[in-house]
Amino acid sequence: MIGRIRGTLVYKQPPDILVDVGGVGYELQVPMSTLFQLPELGADVILLTHFVVREDAQLLYGFIDERDRALFRQLIKVSGVGPKLALTILSGMDAVAFARCVERDDLSTLVALPGVGKKTAERLLVEMRDKLKPWLGQWAGADATQPAVAYTSASGRVADAEGALVALGYKLAEAARMIAAVNDDTATDSETLIRRALKSVVQR
Repeated sequence: MIGRIRGTLVYKQPPDILVDVGGVGYELQVPMSTLFQLPELGADVILLTHFVVREDAQLLYGFIDERDRALFRQLIKVSGVGPKLALTILSGMDAVAFARCVERDDLSTLVALPGVGKKTAERLLVEMRDKLKPWLGQWAGADATQPAVAYTSASGRVADAEGALVALGYKLAEAARMIAAVNDDTATDSETLIRRALKSVVQR
């Protein structure tokens, strides 16, 4: 199993990134909670990973925070939650914020995430409460933040942001509305737009 990689970040288009390790390019999918903390392209990056082997693909998921990887591994054990949905959940909130949802039985925040229906949200609250017990007090008392490392994006940041939300499971029309609602002159890159849009969903 690949548990950690260190290399040069050469590409990032949410949720996909590419890390060059000794001339070998590793393709990874990362949640937004990790993407917002990635360095500039060309910089060195260290990621904790989770390797998934399927009949038709071998997929590598990357995380900066060990709590996010631990939560990802617990989420994919829940019935009806695969790696894609787990990635979506961690893109809408980090591990600390998720722990707070579980503690507060916050069904509405989970249902606001794409792909999470009421039954799935209820199942998550019930099953994850037991699985998170060792960490609930520690995580829920921590600061739920997603620090961003800004970088200058190419033109078309709105299209990039919309594409990232679609990749996370939102419909194109819904993604366009979300981005339009948070887009202003202070949003200088696609990551800012994505972060604002996801935050607006959680705060509804």
